[in-house]
Amino acid sequence: MADKFYGTGRRKNAIAKVWLKAGEGNIEVNGKDLEEYFGKKTLEMVVKQPLETTGSTGNYDVIAKVQGGGMSGQAGAIRHGLSRALVEANADFRPALKEAGFMTRDPRMKERRKYGLKKARKASQFSKR
Repeated sequence: MADKFYGTGRRKNAIAKVWLKAGEGNIEVNGKDLEEYFGKKTLEMVVKQPLETTGSTGNYDVIAKVQGGGMSGQAGAIRHGLSRALVEANADFRPALKEAGFMTRDPRMKERRKYGLKKARKASQFSKR
């Protein structure tokens, strides 16, 4: 059995590289503690969801490197990567994580700007004359 498990997670423009190893349940994001990095309980809860779903909260230490996107996207990316790493660690976790929707990559992204418009869909005001 391997001592480290890896999963890549993506959400919006955020990309997370997540490593799992046996430990006491410490979660580290970009070299900081989880509470220190996010600061919001809701985002911390999002990150911890896969561990709580599988009942392995105190069994693994999580090390995540995340870049791009905002705080919410980064939390979602970590959740996705953590789910993938948990499945790599134990394939029996897959049905529970898949049912909870953590294995699915959220495809919603910012729409690109089109020429002739100010933003993706915002145009200048229309006037007949």
